[in-house]
Amino acid sequence: MKKRFDNNARVYVAPSTIHGRGLFARRRIQRDEYIGTYSGRPTRTDGMHVLWLWNDDAECWEGIDGDNEMRFLNHSRSPNADWWGDELYAIRTISRDEEITFDYGWDSDEG
Repeated sequence: MKKRFDNNARVYVAPSTIHGRGLFARRRIQRDEYIGTYSGRPTRTDGMHVLWLWNDDAECWEGIDGDNEMRFLNHSRSPNADWWGDELYAIRTISRDEEITFDYGWDSDEG
C-alpha cells in the first residue's frame, strides 16, 4: 500500500522547483511555530532521507531514516525553518503554499 503524507495540518507534499518533491505550508506559519517532528528508524547508514542529529549525551551523530512527510524537506542557503532536535520550527513567517526548507549544513557545490 502506498504511504500517504497528508496527515499534518500544517504541511503537504507537492512537486518542488528545488528538487523532486518538497514540503509546503498548508497555511501561514508564524516565526518560532512548531511545524513537525522527523520520525523514522534509527540508522548508522547515510541515505537520501536520513537526518543526522548530534547527541550531546552520547557525543556522537545519530541518524533517523525518515518515514513521514518531513523527509521531503529540501535544502536552501536561505532557509525558513530549522531543527531543535528532531522537531522542526519556522525561523521566519512562512506563507501559505511556500516551500519549507532548511540548510543541510554542507556546501551543495562540494557534492
